[in-house]
Parts: sequence; structure tokens; C-alpha cells
Amino acid sequence: MKPTSLLFLCVANSARSQMAEGIARQLFPDLRVQSAGSRPSRVNPYAIEVLAEQGIDASTHTSKSVQDIDPATVDLVITLCAEEVCPLFLGRAERLHWPIPDPASEDPTLRPDLLRERFRAGRDEIRRRLEQLKGERF
Repeated sequence: MKPTSLLFLCVANSARSQMAEGIARQLFPDLRVQSAGSRPSRVNPYAIEVLAEQGIDASTHTSKSVQDIDPATVDLVITLCAEEVCPLFLGRAERLHWPIPDPASEDPTLRPDLLRERFRAGRDEIRRRLEQLKGERF
């Protein structure tokens, strides 16, 4: 059965899940698309920047808690955690796990150009997987 709604989860709902939400809204304009995290923070400015490079405006996105998502509004959950523990989502939704490394870093030695490269790599991998999902399921 074709899903009518998607939920993307990662820990902070600041980078991967926000990029996935923006790309999915572009690729699946008729679906309900949400993102959330177990420890929401703020949307990473690099996520907003690299989405804008593909014509996606995420400047109004906010970081949300998985606890605020109504399970009845979700058909398919995609977790994006790689090295950390993904949030749990209670509900009957189908689940997929795409382990994508977190492009964000607190390392002060990482230059902005290297951070942009990391975010672009994450964005491009998420887009590749979403396009594959679209071809297989929609």
C-alpha cells in the first residue's frame, strides 16, 4: 500500500531529518511530511543553506519533539540515525532505517567549507534514497 504520510526521525531534528523533510516535500507534494527528534534543538543553518541550493526553503522549519507527533498521522517512519540511538516512535506505522552519518559537528577545527561538504553529502544521500523510494513505492 502506498503511504500517504512520512515521518523522518533523528536525535536533534536539526540536520538529517530536516533535510529529509524538505526534500520529501519537494518530491512528494501530495503527502503529509513531518520530521522530529528525541532531543530537539534548532535547525542547523548549514541544513537550511544546502537545501536552498536545491530550491528548497527551510528557513521556517522548526525542530520538533517526537512526543508531539500523533501516531495516527503517520504511515511510514524513516529513521536516519547512524552512530547514535534513534528515537522510538510508538504507533503502527511501517518503519525504514537509513543510517546516514550526522553532518553536524561541534569540532571547532572543521572549517565552514568542510561542514558544507558534509551537509551536501548527507543531503545528496537522502535525496538518492527518497528518489529510489519514490520509484519503488509511488
